[in-house]
Amino acid sequence: MSLADELLKLEQLRELGSLSLEEFELAKSRLLGTGSAPQQASQLAQSLNNLRRSRTDKWIAGVCGGLAVATGADAWIWRLLLSVLFFAGGTGLVLYILLWIFVPAE
Repeated sequence: MSLADELLKLEQLRELGSLSLEEFELAKSRLLGTGSAPQQASQLAQSLNNLRRSRTDKWIAGVCGGLAVATGADAWIWRLLLSVLFFAGGTGLVLYILLWIFVPAE
């Protein structure tokens, strides 16, 4: 379905009374890409671009310290999460090594 067809369908739903004016405007902005979802996606991309391994808050390579700075959570939460993932199949170790390799230091 093309964008024009979807907008036409939204307009028809609004005319029938199935959508309020606010719901129509919100759905239209999502279709056109001017709503809050792209703004949230750009914030996520910005925080991922700012992700760096910490030089001060580190035990091994600073990955958890860097994740703590990027997300606003404490580093111990990331350490606990990666430890649980490590004991639940080794995923935590693989993830930690990949972040160690691909995330640059501060």
